[in-house]
Amino acid sequence: MSHRILALIVLAAGLLLMSSCDRSAPDQTVEQTPQLADTLPEWAKDAVIYEVNVRQYTPEGTFNAFGGHLDRLKDLGVDILWFMPIHPISKVKRKGGLGSYYSVADYRKVNPDFGSEDDFRKLVRDAHSRGMRVILDWVPNHTGWDHPWITSNPGFYTRDPKTDTIIHPEGTDWYDVADLNYDNDSLRTAMIADMKLWVEEYGVDGFRCDVAGKVPEDFWAEAVSALLSVRSDLFMLAESEDPWARNRQFFHADYGWTFKDLCNGLAQGNKTIEDLRAYLKKDSETFTSGAHMYFTTNHDENSWHGTEFERLGEGWDAFFVLASTLPGIPLVYSGQEEPLQRRLAFFEKDDIGFDTYANAGFYKAMNDLRSRNKAIWNPPYGGDMVQLDPGNPNTFAFRREKDGDRVLVFLNLSADQQDLRVTVGDWAGEYQDVFRGKSMTIADPVTIQMPAWSYLVLSNR
Repeated sequence: MSHRILALIVLAAGLLLMSSCDRSAPDQTVEQTPQLADTLPEWAKDAVIYEVNVRQYTPEGTFNAFGGHLDRLKDLGVDILWFMPIHPISKVKRKGGLGSYYSVADYRKVNPDFGSEDDFRKLVRDAHSRGMRVILDWVPNHTGWDHPWITSNPGFYTRDPKTDTIIHPEGTDWYDVADLNYDNDSLRTAMIADMKLWVEEYGVDGFRCDVAGKVPEDFWAEAVSALLSVRSDLFMLAESEDPWARNRQFFHADYGWTFKDLCNGLAQGNKTIEDLRAYLKKDSETFTSGAHMYFTTNHDENSWHGTEFERLGEGWDAFFVLASTLPGIPLVYSGQEEPLQRRLAFFEKDDIGFDTYANAGFYKAMNDLRSRNKAIWNPPYGGDMVQLDPGNPNTFAFRREKDGDRVLVFLNLSADQQDLRVTVGDWAGEYQDVFRGKSMTIADPVTIQMPAWSYLVLSNR
């Protein structure tokens, strides 16, 4: 085990321690759906999300080959399998040899490179039989250029007013996709029908909605209401950090991009713990419902901005501990448990190459804690975070409690050894060191000597 996990404890006390009429105006009042974000499905109360990159997951790159990993992922503590888009990929204007998953050729079909519709149905059943849930990556903002709608329903698309030709999304280099026009009511009806198909016929448990913030708010009011009428316990995740997505209760969760950037800045010496405190204060004031999905990497970060090791260096695991213990929903990306130490090609085949699973024990320890300790369950089921004063500007400490379950977290988010002195008050007592599996007696106050980029997570369960 890394020496960075082992925080040397010296106790000062002597003991070891909707609808808007103008759809072009996003600030108009939008009818909100009934308390979606505040009623996170009970089945997701302690859920960990795992992003599945089917193409790169195995040499075969198929649903059936991925199915061989289900038992391992269940043991890892994974609860929700988020599948990157599984639809056929357009060939017209394709990027690279295999194209982008997000250039959808048909919302109602599966990519034949991944397998058949029956293969996917079986994969969903097999995941459900293990107590895991499945959410689909849905791409509502645009389609590929050979989607049937291009010819059958050209009015579904945004057009250049000068040339009257369909365009790709403005302000992007996404030339391989065509921008959809949500002023067209028939498009809205068709999109919702296609989403409902995957719930009704395949049994998926929800959606991760790509570029959700670029799709009109009133569409989400329509879509979420329609989906919940089919199944009331769906999970909705927005690729967005726009406050309305959660505050108007169209989504249970969104992306913690600001947190991710803050972690990068802390690791690279461009941000401080005070920036972290300021972020948490502002975030709690800005968002009134739901939760962020917190992550240290995902498919975009890995391919376009670098691995967690490139961006976070020696602090890669400390930042995941923070992401997994703050009030939010944690994400693990395909290969983090291996660990994946390179950027995956996005438009080509690039097998992760699972072999050692060297970091699986780290993620399992963190995920298992979430399942057994209510204090760090997902909002609104978990406990509030109370920051502690460690008396050191390079360290961060907090506690969370729910129904008698308690978690204490101490982090050194710097490249140097740091000393903390923390008053814990009536939280003194017996705990388990989550990563060393040993019992500890914590007295008040506690002084902790922590190596660079180290962490100490204590649980009374």
